Amino acid sequence: MLPPLRTFGRTRCPLRIPRLLHSSSFEASYQSTYDEYHDVVIVGGGPVGLALAASLGSSSITSHRLSVALIEASNLDKIRTWNPLPSTYSNRVSSITNESSSFLKKHQAWRHVNVERTAPIRDMHVWDGISDARITFSASSISRSEMARLTENLNLQRALLRRIDELSGPSIRLFDNVKVNTIVREMGTSALDGGGWPIIVLSNGRSIRARLLVGADGFNSPVRSFAGIPNFGWAYPTHAVVATLQHHPIQPISPFTEARNGLNTTAYQRHLPTGPIAFLPLTDNISSLVWSTTPEIALALKTSHSAVLSQMVNAAFRLPHVSIEYLGNVLLESMSRDLATNSPTTTITPEQLGNEISFREKSHGISPESALSSLRYEQGHTGIPPLDAELYPPLAYSTQPGTQASFPLRLSHATTYIGEGLQGCRVALVGDAAHTIHPLAGQGLNMGLGDVECLVKVLEDAVGIGSDIGSYTSLLPYHQGRYATNHMLLSATDKLHKIYSMTNTPSVWARSVGVEVLNELHSVKGTMMSFAGADDSENVNPSTGKWNAVATGVEAVGTAEKAAKAVALGLGNVARSAFESVLRSLPR
Repeated sequence: MLPPLRTFGRTRCPLRIPRLLHSSSFEASYQSTYDEYHDVVIVGGGPVGLALAASLGSSSITSHRLSVALIEASNLDKIRTWNPLPSTYSNRVSSITNESSSFLKKHQAWRHVNVERTAPIRDMHVWDGISDARITFSASSISRSEMARLTENLNLQRALLRRIDELSGPSIRLFDNVKVNTIVREMGTSALDGGGWPIIVLSNGRSIRARLLVGADGFNSPVRSFAGIPNFGWAYPTHAVVATLQHHPIQPISPFTEARNGLNTTAYQRHLPTGPIAFLPLTDNISSLVWSTTPEIALALKTSHSAVLSQMVNAAFRLPHVSIEYLGNVLLESMSRDLATNSPTTTITPEQLGNEISFREKSHGISPESALSSLRYEQGHTGIPPLDAELYPPLAYSTQPGTQASFPLRLSHATTYIGEGLQGCRVALVGDAAHTIHPLAGQGLNMGLGDVECLVKVLEDAVGIGSDIGSYTSLLPYHQGRYATNHMLLSATDKLHKIYSMTNTPSVWARSVGVEVLNELHSVKGTMMSFAGADDSENVNPSTGKWNAVATGVEAVGTAEKAAKAVALGLGNVARSAFESVLRSLPR
């Protein structure tokens, strides 16, 4: 017999272990009682796990029918009391789409976000690091004030915690500062009553029995391992360098332009052969950096003087890729070991690197007054910016202390989002436990929030008809609603990364033509933005169709062959034949 839907708090219930199912290995690994029972146990207190707990606690359907427990290894009080200075920003930020923020608003979590520490993204410039072929997006094209809002992850986590605390009561319990020691399958249950229930044994000796166990515990998910769900993917030969950049405020193009907070509302991304570099706005004079490059260059950038990193960022958005490659080699040649700590460090000074950049600019014929010159301004310079300055991010002069860091990048995807069979039943995966994606599309956290939105709806439906929320039948719509669409976006983003890493002339030409033509198709760009979450209308169900469309749009931009073939349709027969012969030479 299943326990009642609401069984909150401490229960000290004995486990039922019939002789036929009894095993010495189980007996050695677990005690004969559990301390608590909860309908939903979430492992992982990141933004996705907290969003799931807050949403279940806010839902009018599940809040009074399901008890929820969340387990987090770190101290959540550090997030609750997070109160940085107004001029300092974390280096881990996320671009929250309008669709994601609408979901958070629906469950009353967004009102706890410190909006003054967020920034709207109203425009986006994306261009090729070799050919400079450019595509631009604007929120105004879909009649929205912004496409997304850049938010520190800690700001969002604190907001979700405040919402959970606001829902104080027996239905949600937080267990923080405690690790999951092991997860075992309760013996004494069979396929007839839903399979073995998960028992989560904590590092403090307590144990929790779950009707449904949700893994929001990241790439190395213990929950996924417990359920025996395989995970496939690969590591990219790149690391992401992150930092909080300090730069001069953007000067109005015209003296009649209103000088207000909001001039720095454009996101920039340049696709270099080694990986994309992104410049994301936070305030008028602070922005966030995400630079994907080789592990060796990433280490050199991370250990460089803050002014050196800033100079490299400025150059990476402006100089031809051959000079960026040269400057990277200069950094590598200056690497050495710190005698005191025996840790790697970059010894080149800002003055030395500045001389190298100045020489490269002169060799390319770049005027000091040009928008392409990364050395044209000294700190404190004011005045009317040069022509086309809006095509490039503002010039950085330093990084916020302690924000230079790097981490490896990889693609991964679980083979299913729900446990299967008696061994893996009563398990669901969300966020990075289910999938990890290259950050070039900025959709990692949004995909996780989409998982949460879909799973909450599925659980609401199951509770509404009195179904067992941990059963395979109840959870199957979650897998069906998210797996294929997430897989398409993962695949399209991976292709986009790979196509921009190609440097041979036919590949560069084909992708550049495709991007330039797509940039002129304003209705197509608007549709892509809408389906990417910039439009928060409910015209398309996010769990069924919206990500299919955005994945198709990303693939149209990233897959040079498809984009270029579209152009070839408008060429004459002779030109088309020559064009298609070039396409056949591209690597598959």
